[in-house]
Amino acid sequence: MRAVTLDRYGPPEVLRVEEVPQPVPDEDEVLVRVHASSATRSDCGLRSAEYLVSRFVTGLFRPRTGRVGLELAGEVEEVGSAVTEYAVGDRVFGIGAGTNAEYVCVGQSGVIARIPDGMSYVEAAGVADGALSAMSLLGGRVQEGDRVLVNGASGSIGVGGVQVAKHHGAHVTAVCPTASVELMRALGADEVVDHLREDFTRTGEVYDVVFDAAGKHSFLRCRRSVAAGGIYVTTDPGFLWHDALLSLFTRRAKLGIVRYRREDVLALAEWLERGEYRPVIDRTYPLEDVAEAHRYVDTHQKVGNVVLTVR
Repeated sequence: MRAVTLDRYGPPEVLRVEEVPQPVPDEDEVLVRVHASSATRSDCGLRSAEYLVSRFVTGLFRPRTGRVGLELAGEVEEVGSAVTEYAVGDRVFGIGAGTNAEYVCVGQSGVIARIPDGMSYVEAAGVADGALSAMSLLGGRVQEGDRVLVNGASGSIGVGGVQVAKHHGAHVTAVCPTASVELMRALGADEVVDHLREDFTRTGEVYDVVFDAAGKHSFLRCRRSVAAGGIYVTTDPGFLWHDALLSLFTRRAKLGIVRYRREDVLALAEWLERGEYRPVIDRTYPLEDVAEAHRYVDTHQKVGNVVLTVR
């Protein structure tokens, strides 16, 4: 089968599409024939080793697995002998490992769910990472009536943050560039700040939750925008140690460690089914153009998600 591989960290050019052995599902796994996957900011960060802390997991000097990809949307091709949750022919989406490939195995109790009727594979492939990240980071931290600011709202996690916060009944302010202002309103943001014209940290407005989905602003920069008793959450691993130290002295700074959960992807599937969550797809590329897709993501200009079509 075809799959995206890499044998060293570096620029997009280290990515290759090669023939590799097709995986065989264990008794509790399903084999998914992937129709679409994605190129995420996390994929690019791991490829370039920008996230130095992640090297302790992915390989200190070179990638351990050599496989790329996080999101998937496809059709169940084969099921293990102990699988009861899914059947051959089911359309599924969610999170896996090495999903920039024609086939991938995922545990039946893993972070996958059925794709709602009427949703395309392309739409489903670009929805899980951003939405589930936002659900993980904001779940239990946003209450009905809270004032929530989402910085970097036009990115994948930002799009998720706006919609997840609205789902919890918050009053949401989205911070984004000029080109995405109308999109933010369409996603339900109550207020929109164009960061090319205004700095939200200087407006004097305060929020119960400041969610830096883009990982661009430290707590020190945002602290005056956090209400008394409020919190600040960032997604940038670069602030990990900085904010870890801050969290020893203030409860207002929270570490944004994402945990993908099965219960969240099942809830997301229901939101999609009811039209309560909207996928946002910026561009699509064929699998063979994965390096070009990574180059675009590296520009930090994408809106929502970049999808790779496998079939």
